[in-house]
Amino acid sequence: MNLHNLEKPLGSKKKPKRVGRGPGSGSGKTCGKGQKGQKSRSGGKVRRGFEGGQMPLYRRLPKFGFTNPNAVTFSIINLSTLENRSDVASGEVLTKNLLKEKRIVRNLNHPIKLLADGTLTKSLKIEVDKASQTALEKVKAAGGEVLLKV
Repeated sequence: MNLHNLEKPLGSKKKPKRVGRGPGSGSGKTCGKGQKGQKSRSGGKVRRGFEGGQMPLYRRLPKFGFTNPNAVTFSIINLSTLENRSDVASGEVLTKNLLKEKRIVRNLNHPIKLLADGTLTKSLKIEVDKASQTALEKVKAAGGEVLLKV
C-alpha cells in the first residue's frame, strides 16, 4: 500500500487527511495549525466560555431570582377531588395515611391543605394540616368535619 492508493474508511464521505507528511501534502510542517500560540500546541485548547482574558459573558450578566429557604410546600386537596372519587364514600374518616393509600396525596412529608374548589355533597371527616375558610364552611354544610392537625 502506498500514499497514492489509500482508500477512504468504510462509511466515510472523504479520504483521510494525512497531516504532517511533508510540504508536498499541503498540510506539512505545522500540520494545518498555523504558527505558535496555545491552539498550535499539543493538548492546547481553551475552556468553554473563555474569551481570551476578557470578563466572560456569564460573569458580566447579573444574577437574578431568589429561592426562599423557609418556604413551605403543601400537598393540596380540592373538594372536587373528594367528590369525584368513587373510593371515597360518605361518612368516611380520611386520615393522612388513608389519603396516601388512596393516592389523593403523594407525599406525607409535605403538610396537607384542603381547598374549596368544587362542591361537596358527601359527609366526610377529613384530617389535614391546614384548610381554607371556605373549605371549612363547605365541609360543615355537607355535614362533615375537618380535623386540623397543628
